[in-house]
Amino acid sequence: MPLPARAEVVVVGAGLAGLSVATRLAAAGCDVHVLEASTHAGGRLATEQVDGFVVDRGFQVFNTGYPRAADLDLPALDLGFFTPGAVVRVGDRAHRVADPRRRPSALVDTLRAPLGSLPHKVAIAAFSARAGYWPVSRLLAARETSAAAHLEQAGVGEVALERFFGPFLAGVLLEDRLETSSRYLDLLWRSFARGGTALPARGIQAIGEQLAARVGEGRVHHRVRVTAVSGTSVDSGTGRVRADAVVVATDPGTAADLVPAVEAAAPRQVTTHYHVLPASPWTEPLIVLGTPEGRLVNSVVLSDAQPAYSPDGRALLASNTLAPTREAEVREEVARLHDVATGDLEHLTTVTVTGAQPAALPPLRHRRAVDLGGGLYVCGDHRDTPSIQGAMASGRRTAAAVLRALRSTPAPGGRAAAGPGAA
Repeated sequence: MPLPARAEVVVVGAGLAGLSVATRLAAAGCDVHVLEASTHAGGRLATEQVDGFVVDRGFQVFNTGYPRAADLDLPALDLGFFTPGAVVRVGDRAHRVADPRRRPSALVDTLRAPLGSLPHKVAIAAFSARAGYWPVSRLLAARETSAAAHLEQAGVGEVALERFFGPFLAGVLLEDRLETSSRYLDLLWRSFARGGTALPARGIQAIGEQLAARVGEGRVHHRVRVTAVSGTSVDSGTGRVRADAVVVATDPGTAADLVPAVEAAAPRQVTTHYHVLPASPWTEPLIVLGTPEGRLVNSVVLSDAQPAYSPDGRALLASNTLAPTREAEVREEVARLHDVATGDLEHLTTVTVTGAQPAALPPLRHRRAVDLGGGLYVCGDHRDTPSIQGAMASGRRTAAAVLRALRSTPAPGGRAAAGPGAA
């Protein structure tokens, strides 16, 4: 379907933020069109098939503890879940650490794991309970520090920081100094304490595709590279579209190029090496954490959690480094973490994502303004938190702001009266 000459709302970018805006506006009856430079919906959530295996663009997971998970049809995604926890390797031994609330059988192994003394393990449990069950307002009101200082103050101990929290959080935050905001760490840990970590059967891109289908047929336009925006129009190589409102929902760098008022957030990067094994070396889907002397932050058998990622029952592994690496540089380490022979590893592909997510350094600028005035709006995880949750929450806030502006009509006395669809 060609671009219209005019639309009520134009959204630039078909990532989760832009699609979250568009689905809400479409549901409210708005004439909304989404312009996307790439060939797929979902933004950074991208998936391809490599020799029959489902390969995401870097190691990505979905957490059902995100509040905005409520916006999705989760059964339709056919989620496969990881065990809540991780494998910690010390020397030649692998130690299972799991949430005993949801895996009671893991209690003994977790208590025996080399993560410090019993008081340190009690402190870990207390930290998890605080993040999981304190009101969000209370978490955000707490004094802000770095994630490292926050964990130290929680009393988890140096051993747990080095062997568990350090590599686990490095794989999530994509930074290994734990300089991320303590407030974001609390919000992130809350999602782990409350929800499950999973993969859709058709790959992580299925989340974006589900949202795109709700926007409406012919309203998401691919291969359209936008060159300029204002509050009343969008210019691209395909032509100009006039609008009553324009939403820029791109990555931070592109948003800053299009809208000078937007600051480009410092991006994090990750390199993911995919390997295939004849069979999984594990009995349950647990992420294996990297060791202090290694280059990997983690490695995991994806097909243990989501069997649909493998076409023939072989095991699909994903191993991650924060700095760009070659497969040959980490091959022995991958084999060692999984206790397999290097000759059993078949290298499938390697993906480096340079703009994997924005940083969330203190002070955490949570819920940045999305209404820039004059009909121009901006959203994305760089306006909230660097996550699927942040992108979708930003989209929700932006849709509400757009609807307030478009569906308000002058009332007697000069005040605005909300019309149909106002949020």
